[in-house]
Amino acid sequence: MTAPSIARQATPANTDGKASAAQFHGTVLMVVSTVFFACSDVTTKALAGQLPAVEVAWLRYVTFVLMAVPLLLASGGGSALRSHRPSLQILRGLGMVGSALLFTAGLPYLPIAEASAIYFISPILIMALSIPLLGEVVGWRRWSAAFVGLVGMLFVIRPGASTFEAAAILPLLGATSWATAAVVTRKMSGDSAVTTLAYSALVGFVLLSLLLPFVWVTPSLFELGLGLAMGIFSSVGHWLVILAYRQTHASAIAPFSYIQLFWAGTLGYLVFGSVPDSWTIIGACIIALSGLYTAYRERVRAVSKG
Repeated sequence: MTAPSIARQATPANTDGKASAAQFHGTVLMVVSTVFFACSDVTTKALAGQLPAVEVAWLRYVTFVLMAVPLLLASGGGSALRSHRPSLQILRGLGMVGSALLFTAGLPYLPIAEASAIYFISPILIMALSIPLLGEVVGWRRWSAAFVGLVGMLFVIRPGASTFEAAAILPLLGATSWATAAVVTRKMSGDSAVTTLAYSALVGFVLLSLLLPFVWVTPSLFELGLGLAMGIFSSVGHWLVILAYRQTHASAIAPFSYIQLFWAGTLGYLVFGSVPDSWTIIGACIIALSGLYTAYRERVRAVSKG
């Protein structure tokens, strides 16, 4: 599960030639990250069929914490946890863990391609939530793109049809939870990336650890191995995204995250034998086009303000 969003970021100071090379490198890193995210989602689906969603998410956060703690210690230990807005950091962490938990809960019942397509509605939700929470003004072009994206989502879940799965609501709620976390991130200022990473890891780990005794199922060694692989895939994917955003405009490379939909469909077929139906493919394409146009409008707005 990736974190599709339209991020704002300053452009690195580069000459034209270096900027082109940096954008190419950033694009490659983003594309490679989608492979790792898709592998993480496939592994999550395999585990979610055997273990409770809370336990699967907890295994992911164990790896997350193991990655965050060394960074935290290298950045000053406890002092790195001093946040200017601790309440917002906790809220962001809750949004992230809620997103992981809800997406995971839907995977046993949904094909990877369908769950991923629904989840990629989150950039539209981020835009919508930015109005009441950030006071942003959204023009008719982006509202039109949002409407088109919602139509695409309806193609995927098809409410009222005989093929409708109530579980399709879970990745939609997960996308909403992530969108909330993303908007909260925009409200924060003054905290380092390490502080935000540490809060995200620790808040999710603590919450899931409190819930874990109520659903615990002793995993096999194979399932523990899958859990480790899931966490590594996800962590590497997020790290590649961070590296990609350091290369060039986030708005220039964020649209490439939609390539994950292709990998999700491909790996879903190779691992589980599930073939996306025509409605899912059409809906996923509509959602991707809507997100791409929203990213384009974000870039136009950023340039006009710059």
